[in-house]
Amino acid sequence: MTDATPQDIHIHAAIDLGASSGRVIAGWIEDGKIQLREIHRFENIQQRIAGHDCWNLDELFSQAVIGLGKIPEAMGKAPTTIGVDTWGLDYVLLDNEDKPLAPSIAHRDARTEGMPEVADSLLDPARTYSIAGIQRMAINTSNQLIAHLKETPEQLEQAATFLMVGDYLNFRLTGIKACEYTNASTTGLLDAKACQWSDEIIAAYGLPRHIFLDVTMPGGILGNLRPEIVEQVGYDAQVVLTATHDTGSAYLAVPAQGNAAFLSSGTWSLMGTESLVPVLGDQARAMNFTNEGGYEKRYRILKNIMGLWMSQSVRREVNGETYVNGTQERQAMFDHKVGFGELADLAREAEPFEAVVNVDDDRFLSPASMIEEIKAACRDTNQPVPETIGQVMRVIYRSLPESYRRCVADLDELTGTVHDSINIVGGGCQDDYLNQMTANICKVPVYAGPVEATSLGNLTVQFIASGELASLEEARSVIRDSFDVRRFDPQEV
Repeated sequence: MTDATPQDIHIHAAIDLGASSGRVIAGWIEDGKIQLREIHRFENIQQRIAGHDCWNLDELFSQAVIGLGKIPEAMGKAPTTIGVDTWGLDYVLLDNEDKPLAPSIAHRDARTEGMPEVADSLLDPARTYSIAGIQRMAINTSNQLIAHLKETPEQLEQAATFLMVGDYLNFRLTGIKACEYTNASTTGLLDAKACQWSDEIIAAYGLPRHIFLDVTMPGGILGNLRPEIVEQVGYDAQVVLTATHDTGSAYLAVPAQGNAAFLSSGTWSLMGTESLVPVLGDQARAMNFTNEGGYEKRYRILKNIMGLWMSQSVRREVNGETYVNGTQERQAMFDHKVGFGELADLAREAEPFEAVVNVDDDRFLSPASMIEEIKAACRDTNQPVPETIGQVMRVIYRSLPESYRRCVADLDELTGTVHDSINIVGGGCQDDYLNQMTANICKVPVYAGPVEATSLGNLTVQFIASGELASLEEARSVIRDSFDVRRFDPQEV
């Protein structure tokens, strides 16, 4: 598309915020194919405030608005709709004047240590799972709120509204407060069958029920931009309530056919399948699967796997990138900035080094040094200890696909369906070495793409809301025709 945009083409904007970066993407349909253009990209840097790792939501929102303001010049016209998607789990508490009571603390913060056991003492975990169906993880919103209540109970007493991060950003854009379903479903506080808050769980945890707004399904128009945002970006637009959880958006964009397992590969690897009903039995609980909500109430039966967080952490470490109160300090291991491609090359060069760690061990959630933690894990399990960065990366590249293999085997057993391929979407699908290792270890073909799955899923809901696409089925068909999806067949190693 040139600056002379045809008048019959509508531009839509996706604000897509991940745990490590954010972007504003313009999307449109031209000649029957979806087109994307990145307008603005920015870092998501945590801050250390009062002893906690916190998100700088003011800066993220400011950068998102800057990106929206760039669209008319870049595209030749303003977007007609805007949508937001973000990572899950984290929240904002607003007071009676709709002001945040405290910074939004990141889910990897240490405050949730020991909270799953506290939650178990408040409500039998089997009962909790039978209602919410959420994977047991310390980082769950429910555990964060229990920790919040223990540390600063006065903030829960003063709170008027609970909003997930995506809901809060939508509120900042429109002035309208709504709790969107897909993100609310990640909290561990939602009744999976009723698709509304569970009074039983909320009461058991001692949380104030009145702060939780009724849950709203994605797909409709939330509202128009606030006047002050219109003034900043230079136009008005409607904000669509998309699947605000980035994984919910990513799963929308999976162009899989047949019995494929879905893998949204980013900071987290979210692996599973779609289902029209939740799976809440003892077997699913024992296997630690989660039931997250999807667009059109399509449940995502999946596991949260550590994902590219380990590689990202190693990359930051070798590049000496640490942040203290937003200030970067650098003491690099290399004399140049190392990219993910170079790390993959180092892993290839480290073959045939073999060691495998459990990537889902909590020790890898937020270690002081990911490199040293990986070495310690190998040492603790009597395996060869990696000595070079290439060997450390080789451990990651061997360990992630092993976790994927176990997940697919459990998924087959749980659903009674043999998943005969894996469709990887998101940033991680660009890593050919990981794609090939996954195919080799899981012994099924891997289909990689599209890359911008979260933005694409965000935009898909906007296309449907605007009438440009009739259904999710049509959208997935158009996605298959619009983007290159590469195949990796298993190889003998």
